[in-house]
Amino acid sequence: MSEVAATEEVGVNLEGHVATVEIRRPPNNFLDVDLIEALAGVVEALDREPRCRALVLAAAGKHFSAGANLMRRLHADPGAQAERKHLYHEAQRLVRTRKPIVAAVHGSAIGAGLGLALVADFRVTCKEARLAANFCALGYHPGFGLTATLPRLVGHQKAQWLFYTGRRLPGDEAYALGLADRLVAQDEVRAAAREMAAELAKIAPLALQATRHTMRLDLVPAFRAATEREALEQQVLRGTDDFREGVKASSERREPNFTGT
Repeated sequence: MSEVAATEEVGVNLEGHVATVEIRRPPNNFLDVDLIEALAGVVEALDREPRCRALVLAAAGKHFSAGANLMRRLHADPGAQAERKHLYHEAQRLVRTRKPIVAAVHGSAIGAGLGLALVADFRVTCKEARLAANFCALGYHPGFGLTATLPRLVGHQKAQWLFYTGRRLPGDEAYALGLADRLVAQDEVRAAAREMAAELAKIAPLALQATRHTMRLDLVPAFRAATEREALEQQVLRGTDDFREGVKASSERREPNFTGT
């Protein structure tokens, strides 16, 4: 077992040189500032643990993460902007860590949940998974750094289409588009992610971390700039009728009636 302290909602287990970090807020694993702060703390602690050379980011329950709980946000105090911005500051901590991360996306990764999956270096998924940047479809602005990370993976043009339409991609389509690096059976996702992480852990750790730093050199400032911009736009759109309608329509499983107000 790892000496890195787990929390109630973020488990950690170190076997050999591979640490499995598990989000434990099933079934939807909704993200908020407390969870991302705890997750960032665990990942940073593993950065300082010399036995750990690679990480698997996994989740308990049905979904990898269904994103933020927007119904709660809909009824939140408008002054919660400071907290939401703080959420993205905690997400920035994840991007700044040094060791490679493989995300095991066994179920849906929606909205901010997709943003979290794209913070990782690599992703393993299955055809049953659903991946979507569905913000605009809810009358909202994309967040969690996706305006920086999604185009990096699929290209600007495809990222635009995914943002504008909010289309949900089955895991096999996501894999074909480049959002995932391996496609396996659903019950093999975590094992395949560990296999990838174990392969990374065999590499000379100092060389691997130095190369990773170089490969992601532009990502840290881009992610920071993106999240600052995203937070500002989200604050504006939170006050619109379209945002309220989009969230309610999603909750009621119906088509939204947007008015542009």
